[in-house]
Amino acid sequence: MTPQAEALVEYFESGIKGAGEPGRLGVELEHIITDDRYHAVPYGGPAGIGSLLEELAEGYDEQLRDAEGDLLGLMRPGAALTLEPAAQLELSAGPYEEVGAIRCDFEEFHRSLAKTLDRRGQRAVIVGYQPASKAADLPLIPKDRYRFMDEHFAAIGPYGRFMMRGSASTQISIDYYSAADCLRKLRLTSAASPLFALICDNSAIFEGEPAPHGLMRTEIWRECDPARCNLVPGVLDPRFTLEDYAAYVLATPAVYARDAQGALFATEQTFAELFDGRPMDREDVEHALSMLFNDVRLKTYIEIRTADAMPVPFVAAYAALVKGLFYSDANLDALDALFDGVTEADVAVAKANLMEDGYGAQVYGRCAADLVDELFERAYDALARNERSYLIPLRQMASKRTTLAALGR
Repeated sequence: MTPQAEALVEYFESGIKGAGEPGRLGVELEHIITDDRYHAVPYGGPAGIGSLLEELAEGYDEQLRDAEGDLLGLMRPGAALTLEPAAQLELSAGPYEEVGAIRCDFEEFHRSLAKTLDRRGQRAVIVGYQPASKAADLPLIPKDRYRFMDEHFAAIGPYGRFMMRGSASTQISIDYYSAADCLRKLRLTSAASPLFALICDNSAIFEGEPAPHGLMRTEIWRECDPARCNLVPGVLDPRFTLEDYAAYVLATPAVYARDAQGALFATEQTFAELFDGRPMDREDVEHALSMLFNDVRLKTYIEIRTADAMPVPFVAAYAALVKGLFYSDANLDALDALFDGVTEADVAVAKANLMEDGYGAQVYGRCAADLVDELFERAYDALARNERSYLIPLRQMASKRTTLAALGR
């Protein structure tokens, strides 16, 4: 194993939690801030997202500014407000032991945000894709990282522009307790990810028109950049190792890097080529991992990335579903059996089938509706009694074989 691979594996292993520690959840929810006609508010200008962050700054301890003084993020213990490429506002919070605390914190944030936005004649729209604006009309925020990514994705096709400027997601992160537990959860969450995309589909509009099919955001990510999206190659193989994950990271083009003077430059060198002959420190590792956008991504936690942005009750329901499935030994065993033999090709077919047929699709040889019902039943049984009710919003929709996207069309 090369020194660079060792640095990556050591980073992954640093995330291993103690056997007695409770299972915790991290939550990231992206918001599209719009005017009263549902057009996206850009970063700049007196009514822009930059000025919104300035208004919100009083409740936060730290500010993130670029060299020109532009405010790009706010931090306080347990929460951070940051910006996605076209000024989508992301709240990252946690880690949480209780689903109720997730719902409480996010609802409190939204009440406070709504008061500020009301004064500005704006609103927060929590959907998977821009409700009115088209991607080509949206400028990027003043962040060099996004400029390099935009140029890279533009050379591949149109989907990078849609992803960066149009999309918004809900991401849930879970812990692992050993390397084996990490790899097992990576495998199982990856197999389950198309079903999570179905359950959490909230992209009714695409480029100002009704979305042509379900799971529109899934299609955007599927086509964005095959080298760094979809599944991590080999992750569904029970023989997959952390060293294999490190090898995948190192074989991926870096898109951009920093020179000895600290200036950024574009590059199509892989991370292995970029760091050939020099070590990767923690900052280098974190940059490399941040340039991968897989359905499920490993850092010092496992990040499940396939859900659309949703209103808070649905976010809490999704968090409860994830908690019930992946913090239960019995459910991990059941999921091992349920997804036994699933391949990357099967996942690709599942995505295509779900886009076309929704809950009526065939997924891994079974009806998607039956699989989703089983996931909810198993999560319900594993959750504490006081947390089961949080499943209701998503479980009721699933029982009706519909989605937020379908209801919004």
